Amino acid sequence: MPSDSVVAVAGSSGLIGTALVYALRATDRRVLRLVRRAPTHADEVFWNPDTGQFDAEALRGVDAVVNLCGVNVGQKRWSGAFKQSLRDSRIGPTEVLSRAVVDAGVPVLINSSAVGFYGDTGATPVDETAGPGRGFLARLTVDWEAATKAASEHGVRVVLTRTGLVMAPSGGLLGRIKPLFALGLGARLGNGRQYMSWISLEDQVRALLFAIARDDLSGPVNFTGPAPVTNAEFTAALGRTLRRPTPLTVPGFALRAALGEFADEGVLGGQRAVPAALERAGFTFHHNTIGEALAFATAPTSD
Repeated sequence: MPSDSVVAVAGSSGLIGTALVYALRATDRRVLRLVRRAPTHADEVFWNPDTGQFDAEALRGVDAVVNLCGVNVGQKRWSGAFKQSLRDSRIGPTEVLSRAVVDAGVPVLINSSAVGFYGDTGATPVDETAGPGRGFLARLTVDWEAATKAASEHGVRVVLTRTGLVMAPSGGLLGRIKPLFALGLGARLGNGRQYMSWISLEDQVRALLFAIARDDLSGPVNFTGPAPVTNAEFTAALGRTLRRPTPLTVPGFALRAALGEFADEGVLGGQRAVPAALERAGFTFHHNTIGEALAFATAPTSD
């Protein structure tokens, strides 16, 4: 995709969206940010996916749309209302954008997804050919991906980015747990044998740029580092990176009492997802191990 191309981004104020917008602008691409408030800059376009309010003409001439919308699944305890908000924040916006890219003639839709699609895989590695798992997160992700059907059926190249845990210098998982580890309170969760599929924020953004540019890449793509680790391995690696001991264990029953249903699907279960499609397409990671990703995410930043 040429350097003067135009990319529209929904969810541009989040962890990944902020970094992606910066990277796009750094390569001289024009960015249109889809916002749910009155626009305050020339590069902003209003939309209201809750009501379906969006003028597809705003996307006329856009080369690709990147949809990063979705409430964080671990933001709060799972009530019925919160689970519905997880669905509403993903499926509705995706349906609106899928119809809009068709109406506007946009050739590419890069749509967020998650490795939760696979359910709890235990120690079994899974690539993009694996079917969906069981549980709320798997069903949510299946329906989320299905919401792109209008685009794919009309010839739009759709990439479904099944993302793992993003290792970032601020925010995300590390933003929540690094303070505990820094105090020597880092702990293995449950038996520690559940797998964690991770990716550094740098590689996440690089992979998004790669997916935008590669005409031969479509369908589900695991956005995960090449070497998933168990929770016990992750805990030890973060402890080494921060030079803090990690002798503690949080038992499963305590996590279930504190987190409810989310504990089993989001903490005590996991996915051993490998990035077969990205590697087959020729993508090379800057951070190949969890140690490298954590060193990137915890390195001091200069002003």
